[in-house]
Amino acid sequence: MIGSGQEAGRSQGPPRAAARIPWGWLGPVLVTVFAGFLRFDRLGSPHAIVFDETYYAKDAYGLLRFGFEHATRNYPKGIADRLFLAGRPGGMWADGGSFVAHPPFGKWMIALGEAVFGVTPFGWRCTAALCGTLSVLILCRLARRMTGSTLLGCAAGFLMALDGLHLVLSRTALLDIFLMFWVLAGFACLVADRDQGRAALAGTTEASGPGPWLFHPWRIAAGACLGLAAGVKWSAVPYLAAFVVMVFAWDLGARRALGFRSPLVGAALRDGTVSFLSLGALPVAVYTATWSGWLFTGGGWGRREPAANPLLRPFEGLPGLWEHHVQIWRFHNRLTVGHDYQSWPWDWPVLRRPVAFFYTRDATGCGAARCSREILGIGTPAIWWASMAALLVMVFLYLTTRDWRAGAILCAYAAGWLPWFPPAFADRTMFLFYALPLVPFMCLALVMTLGTIIGPARGAPRPRAIGAAVAGAFVLLVLLDFWYLHPILTGGTLPYDSWHARMWMRSWI
Repeated sequence: MIGSGQEAGRSQGPPRAAARIPWGWLGPVLVTVFAGFLRFDRLGSPHAIVFDETYYAKDAYGLLRFGFEHATRNYPKGIADRLFLAGRPGGMWADGGSFVAHPPFGKWMIALGEAVFGVTPFGWRCTAALCGTLSVLILCRLARRMTGSTLLGCAAGFLMALDGLHLVLSRTALLDIFLMFWVLAGFACLVADRDQGRAALAGTTEASGPGPWLFHPWRIAAGACLGLAAGVKWSAVPYLAAFVVMVFAWDLGARRALGFRSPLVGAALRDGTVSFLSLGALPVAVYTATWSGWLFTGGGWGRREPAANPLLRPFEGLPGLWEHHVQIWRFHNRLTVGHDYQSWPWDWPVLRRPVAFFYTRDATGCGAARCSREILGIGTPAIWWASMAALLVMVFLYLTTRDWRAGAILCAYAAGWLPWFPPAFADRTMFLFYALPLVPFMCLALVMTLGTIIGPARGAPRPRAIGAAVAGAFVLLVLLDFWYLHPILTGGTLPYDSWHARMWMRSWI
């Protein structure tokens, strides 16, 4: 029988390769679809202006209609919101531009949704939901690249899909989801650039001196992404600065590992020239371009009458734009007014003080005498609390093995967290959602830790089985934690006692 089977195989030609399922893409796409369902499901609910949507949704519509953030009339409290929510924003405009505390690009992204779907809660939230969903796909692929495991890559994206703070900000028209998206995209481009650059260096025939010049297309893409991130919020700047240092360390390490005699010269001059252009000049140019609406039109806050020749407007408008930035800087430095939901950076990892984006006790339909309905801006505790231990594991891995992945995760986390500490912002009003850009790097630290617990692919089966069980139990715990908190993340109506049971700390109320 064996002989006849072999002969049959020969008579039919070479055997066809078995169809392989492309799990490297299919797995991340499935996780992304799951994340998208969570973010788009009932996105227009509540039919209300939630928290700071009162600023950003209106500013976005002003950009769409006038090219700059437009001032609104000094109505009694709530009148402008009611006009906007009713889809009649034309009656709320005053004369001139409105002073803004943040650059315009994030509001332009919100405006894109309003242009397509109108001035409705779904319209001003849909691009936030889209960016939140796509960030899960980026993280899946990034974690897969960093770990070499499709399973761990999907786990990273799955964890972020289940993070409460990420979900809430994906479903509201605030700026932080766009900041997180572009910072993550820039970081992912730099990791791809690292792999491509090392492959190019390994394939070179030049074995002496500082090594060859390299073209870094992924580094250029990273510079554009980080310039857009700065165009959302200035808090992207520390990431850019930290990533420049990180990339230099990678370039130096690569040239040194491959035996070039002058690795410092190669990293500083040859790779450094590319870095200066792609991570220095390009982000500045991209950032300035995000102000095109202010530069090319008249009427924006602080904008003098623009030049008649449109080609001259960007240049003659730059002095006024600089003065505008000085005013924004002064605003942020003087933002010290107390707020019920403010918190400090050392509070963020433990989730001490979340932000109530929406709350009403007048909800009905819960089957109880008292009903509560809330959108609470809070991370999933199982993720945030476990990530503190995972980050310590990253410190250990980097100090003992110089694992570049642990170093990159720590670099990105530090860039988003440490700049908020005194003395930089000793008294500034701050909120938990400022920590949203940290979430992808927390998830990366967690899956790196889970991968360490599971062990290498060729390790002993029994320890790997135990490690896989521990990892699976943790992911299940996160899922259960998220499921329990889901009603208070999405404005679900609950009996008051059920709502109160989800307030695990007094400071959450």
